[in-house]
Amino acid sequence: MLANPSTGTLHGSISRPRSYPFRLSSSRFDFPTCSRCFGPRKSRSRSLSLLVPRKAAESFSRVRASIEDHQVPESVAVDGAQFFPQYVSVKIPYGDREILVETGHMGRQASGAVMVTDGETVVYTSVCLNDVPSEPSDFFPLSVHYQERFSAAGRTSGGFFKREGRAKDHEVLTCRLIDRPLRPTMPKGFYHETQILSWVLSYDSLHPPDVLAVTAAGIAVSLSEVPNTKPIAGVRVGLVDNKFIVNPTNKEMEKSVLDLVLAGTDSAILMIEGYCDFLPEEKLFEAVKIGQEAVQLICKEVGALAAKCGKPKMLDAVKLPPPELYKHVEEIAGDELAKVLQISNKIPRRKAISDLEKRVIGILTEEGYVTTAMDSGAAESTLDLLEEEDEDEEVIVDGEVDEGDVHIKPSPKELPPQLFLEGDVKLVFKEVSSKFLRKRIVQGGKRSDGRTSNGIRPIDARCGLLPRAHGSALFTRGETQALAVTTLGDKQMAQRVDNLVDIEEFKRFYLQYSFPPSSVGEAGRTGAPNRREIGHGMLAERALEPILPSEDIFPYTVRVESTITESNGSSSMASVCGGCLALQDAGVPVKCSIAGIAMGMVLDTKEFGGDGTPLILSDITGAEDASGDMDFKVAGSEDGITAFQMDIKVGGIPLPVMRDALLQAREGRKRILAEMLKCSPPPSSKLSKYAPLIHIMKVDKDKVNIIIGPGGKKVKSIIEESGVDAIDTQDNGIVKITGKDLSSIEKSISIISRLTMVPTIGDIFRNCEIKSIAPYGVFVQIAPGREGLCHISELTSTYLPKAEDAFKVGDKVDVKLIEVNDKGQLRLSRKALLPDQASCSDATKTVNLGKKVTKKSAGSSAKDGATVSKEKSKKSSSGGSSSLIEKSSLVNGEATIG
Repeated sequence: MLANPSTGTLHGSISRPRSYPFRLSSSRFDFPTCSRCFGPRKSRSRSLSLLVPRKAAESFSRVRASIEDHQVPESVAVDGAQFFPQYVSVKIPYGDREILVETGHMGRQASGAVMVTDGETVVYTSVCLNDVPSEPSDFFPLSVHYQERFSAAGRTSGGFFKREGRAKDHEVLTCRLIDRPLRPTMPKGFYHETQILSWVLSYDSLHPPDVLAVTAAGIAVSLSEVPNTKPIAGVRVGLVDNKFIVNPTNKEMEKSVLDLVLAGTDSAILMIEGYCDFLPEEKLFEAVKIGQEAVQLICKEVGALAAKCGKPKMLDAVKLPPPELYKHVEEIAGDELAKVLQISNKIPRRKAISDLEKRVIGILTEEGYVTTAMDSGAAESTLDLLEEEDEDEEVIVDGEVDEGDVHIKPSPKELPPQLFLEGDVKLVFKEVSSKFLRKRIVQGGKRSDGRTSNGIRPIDARCGLLPRAHGSALFTRGETQALAVTTLGDKQMAQRVDNLVDIEEFKRFYLQYSFPPSSVGEAGRTGAPNRREIGHGMLAERALEPILPSEDIFPYTVRVESTITESNGSSSMASVCGGCLALQDAGVPVKCSIAGIAMGMVLDTKEFGGDGTPLILSDITGAEDASGDMDFKVAGSEDGITAFQMDIKVGGIPLPVMRDALLQAREGRKRILAEMLKCSPPPSSKLSKYAPLIHIMKVDKDKVNIIIGPGGKKVKSIIEESGVDAIDTQDNGIVKITGKDLSSIEKSISIISRLTMVPTIGDIFRNCEIKSIAPYGVFVQIAPGREGLCHISELTSTYLPKAEDAFKVGDKVDVKLIEVNDKGQLRLSRKALLPDQASCSDATKTVNLGKKVTKKSAGSSAKDGATVSKEKSKKSSSGGSSSLIEKSSLVNGEATIG
């Protein structure tokens, strides 16, 4: 609805009451004290042209006075109805180089926006939050979206739709890297939905954008109105030639045995994640220490930037439940809650806690302490105000109304004293439950299931559950259970990875993790994997990847599926243990066994009667994860770590505590590995009879195109003729043949060997067909696609006037190679093999195109690839009967472990 600026009249009809541009605020928030509503919006309020009813004039005048009394920060430039932050550009240390941080010239209507440049890699990040708070909940309403634009690398999408679509797995992982360190810095009681958008606008293929996006998000939040406690930043640490490198380039990371991503504040660590090649705990601890020092330097500069041009924080919007509510909940549920938390099984304990929560809410409601309508009083007063107005009088914003325009919201009435919201009661009950659980662990020294702080739940493992699967294992630890299945295949089963660089990348090993709602005894949504499933699957994949053999030793593509059938904590680490057993059961010759464990912590033990020393917990359950201060997952062997992931629920942990957690995790892994050795039934360690066979052979790299043929016709014909499943060729001359049976593979080897043979002078070729006849001789095919000229003078030992007098097309002859000219043309002789011309040496190489004559191994050369053997000339016409494939050339047999 628009008003004519010149006449002030309204155009169009108006329907009441929806046309009123008012939105009701929660009674828990005092509108005039909200800096988001009255700081940056001061100049805009002056430009509002309001047609207000006479009865409401005093109400709006009081609101306007509150707006005008609020001061505009120095970083906001007011020019009539326009206000924009000033442009600021600073350089911040980033390892051995600096990054450029710019703000104030892009995304000026966002709460915070920055553009960060590293080399020629540019990441733009914005932060926005809703004006109206969401309903109170037990988590901060934060959403993170990270996207790598193909245009950043000068490309377009390879799909049908030429635009970016659903987030790729590596983009989801980056979203998690941004989200996880930010949450601990957000105060409880702030419920304004906050959204972080991050785009890679330029990519130079040298400086990775993922960790840069973590730092950019930390800067944007620091500049915004979000009341976070401290600035955060992220860095990557690599280890090249036993030297740590902070924020290494992509080229340096190719040589690194460590990929550590660390985020934190200037005083503590909030998140670490990464993988390494069996790195000792002390070495990893040293890398974390170096990374924290780099983070501290960045956070110091970010803090100075926020002090210069950051917006006022919305501290007044933080509303916590009243302290007296905690007292009421503890008085009602304290004694019974202590008993309920001692129930060892998850489902009965969860139902008992839920019933107790309902009872607390019911008692407080009966006593008149709880209301379910958060702003009922405010709604009534506002509606009464609107009902008194004339239908033709409306509140209209001068000019065109945009989605981003803010409408004035009347301040609601406060709730009566001692009247609590039902949502607040649930929040307080959850906090009280966590307090009692932590107190029981610290004071009693026993957890809900009776374990000590370093105790491991009972473990049971079984292999070979699924008869048709190539490998399977069921791993159970307490109430957490993972079903892992391994599938072997050729290159066609490899997972293609889309990235910014225009290079096709295929993963020959990948692990896919799924967490159905039935695993926790609930009914819920099933479908595409969520962010948690993608993150847990990648963690388990990185943990197992270092133990896989090289492609030269084991040329299979390996897929592991981990389905969580029961869950009560640490399901990703159960996937590591189950996945390792499933790999062994499939016959994969892994280097060693891998186990994973999740560590927890109660940081402030003095609050619960302890001596103040942080209490570290091994193999935590779901309740200990939710109520504790840390979730630290560590996977590896007895000798070193392969993958790790740590999230902190509080303001951070000091380095000595993290070191103690790493050492305690090592002891836990050793105990789990010992239990895995007791697996019954154990892994079969042999290829399943249903797994495909793969044969590797080597040919001359110049002959690869002959195997492929024009448009791939030749290789398709070989597959069809021999019956194999696939033939994969590489530019270096490696040929991989995949089939279900030995006979089809042998047939394809024979065809490829004849195609790619490299003849040498002195080779004898038996039973060759004459393809054409010329006046000067005949052309003989010694192999498919290879012909040579047998001159008329080399056909017989006597004079022959015309070749067609003695030979015709289709005749079979034996010939000997006597010359190869500079152009690669072959000159053959039949006369040299006639009895009266036989002057061959004792050892002459003979070729028989019609029979299998020699054994082949996986590492044979291109010359050996032809069906050529050395034998006596007097036995040259006899063919061998041995198989083309030796046992060692096929990928089978027993898997060796360690």
